[in-house]
Amino acid sequence: MNFRGKRVLVTGVGVTSDSVVPALARLGAEVVVFERSKTSNWGAANKWLEDSGRLPALRAAGATVLLDSSDDLPPGIDVVVTSPGWPPSDPLLGSARAAGLEVFSEPELAWRVRPPSAAPWLAVTGTNGKTTTTLMLAGMLAAANLRTVAAGNIGTRNLIDVVLGDDVYDAVAVELSSFQLEWSSTLAPLAGAVLNLAEDHLDWHGGFDPYAAAKAKLWTSPETIAIGNLDDPRVAAMLAGAAGRKVGFRLGPPEPGELGVVGDVLVDRAFGHSVVLAHVSDVRPVGPHNVANALAAAALARAYGVAPDAVAAGLQSYTPAAHRSRDLGVVDGVRYVDDSKATNPHATVAALRAYDRVTWIAGGMLKIDPDPLVETVADVLGAAVLLGRDRDALAIAIRKFAPDVPVVRVGDGPEDEVRVPSAGRSKAEYAADVMTAAVRAAASAAGRAVGGGEAEPTVLLAPAADSRDMFQDYADRGDAFAAAVESLR
Repeated sequence: MNFRGKRVLVTGVGVTSDSVVPALARLGAEVVVFERSKTSNWGAANKWLEDSGRLPALRAAGATVLLDSSDDLPPGIDVVVTSPGWPPSDPLLGSARAAGLEVFSEPELAWRVRPPSAAPWLAVTGTNGKTTTTLMLAGMLAAANLRTVAAGNIGTRNLIDVVLGDDVYDAVAVELSSFQLEWSSTLAPLAGAVLNLAEDHLDWHGGFDPYAAAKAKLWTSPETIAIGNLDDPRVAAMLAGAAGRKVGFRLGPPEPGELGVVGDVLVDRAFGHSVVLAHVSDVRPVGPHNVANALAAAALARAYGVAPDAVAAGLQSYTPAAHRSRDLGVVDGVRYVDDSKATNPHATVAALRAYDRVTWIAGGMLKIDPDPLVETVADVLGAAVLLGRDRDALAIAIRKFAPDVPVVRVGDGPEDEVRVPSAGRSKAEYAADVMTAAVRAAASAAGRAVGGGEAEPTVLLAPAADSRDMFQDYADRGDAFAAAVESLR
């Protein structure tokens, strides 16, 4: 796509615009960046953006920056590149589409301007496990001595920087979110894997069906090898309608055209004849969901032609990303695991099911009714320590479905068993104090299991909820958990 002389609107001042604006300017476009002010105090809003360093950088790249509360489309716009923070329901984007303008995401922009010699993309999406799978895939490609990079929603590099940069790659491991895929239409990766589908981001998409439809855009091109999780009924149904070659993966023995598990080995019957790829023990972190992630990564690597020994070597060298079932070690006979990224029930169930018995630290801003979640995991709960805005709702669900499980609520409410006063503390100080108290309560509960002869009980942070009632984000919450665990030493 030729952008020379085009007037391009970029919505949002943030990580996306940091890369998109210089790239568009380099391609000869006239760039207008629009940021909607969240305050009526224009001076304060401008100062905040100026102090962040982003506005001077965008202007230095040649962009015009508009800070406004209007929903009106600036005049003369030819194309809109939107950031993940702007939902399809946004009036400005609606105005652009009504005017017949194309609206697309940063990955779609990168795809349209990539040179003919660019490395193929091996793409991953799904409700949970995207980053884990993408990094597993990157490890397999590197183990095969291929020049590669993990990019996209994974947060390390934007795709526009990869395709227009000076580095040369053989293949790119790409993580794509539903927000990015919503605004994509011509993406055609060599292979694309959908890991799972569960209720998430429904407010942004306007319902589950639009959310699933966004994920399905990964398989729009008949040139893309569609790789899907056959153990997930929604993904399996979606895979049946994919335009290109279809490859499934499952946790049981694979049929022809699938990858799966036979005994303690991962087996490929799609890109080879019953080829052994790795052992289940090569997969870290533990748990069936991560074995499924490993199968998806292996399928993508095999689609590119990676040899079986490189698949195994990639899994063996993989280090879990922060806050994703990250093992923090053992303190006084108790193992501590940080899965702060488990913000929805689907991820939380997978995290809890990786262990026979857990002391569960959970809570925050719940996205859905907690009853189905608690009913599903009741049999693995040894104790629960609850924090955050919706801790009472979780406590009620545990009383209903696991009445014998001890529950400790931590906070500044009248029902809390462990009181942490909020008066005189900043939000960050209060959050850190609550997490420290929660970890100490969990250590006490798990310590009783040690005294009762239970072998290495586990304390697992898998909150099943958004973190922003108390913390900056899930990473901030996970860091607070790790610091609290370290204080036990």
